[in-house]
Amino acid sequence: MNGFTIESAPQYEQHYNEDKFWQKLRKHARKWGDKLLYPAMMLYCMMKSPNVSLRDKTIIVGALGYLILPLDAVPDFIPMLGILDDISAIMLVLKTLNKDVTPEIRQEAREQTDKLHEQ
Repeated sequence: MNGFTIESAPQYEQHYNEDKFWQKLRKHARKWGDKLLYPAMMLYCMMKSPNVSLRDKTIIVGALGYLILPLDAVPDFIPMLGILDDISAIMLVLKTLNKDVTPEIRQEAREQTDKLHEQ
């Protein structure tokens, strides 16, 4: 897919790393379930879409970067609350960028989420 890459916007490299994104999702797939995985995957698919503006992709990188940060407003090791701030950030960005969500993005996100559940 042609889309946003850290190479095209190196100023965001410190906030988002694709390898860390996939590692975190694989590690927590069962624990998080669809409540976080599917919305995060929708943002990821939007970031990769050539139809989403660079401005919107930088907002997505911020949300996905927040998701993979080991320390955030409410640390992930705190049961229930630790993931709530991550879900809130992801859902806020999804609501803000709703115009960019296409049926193809929903389908690709669903397929990727299902693959994570199978691992």
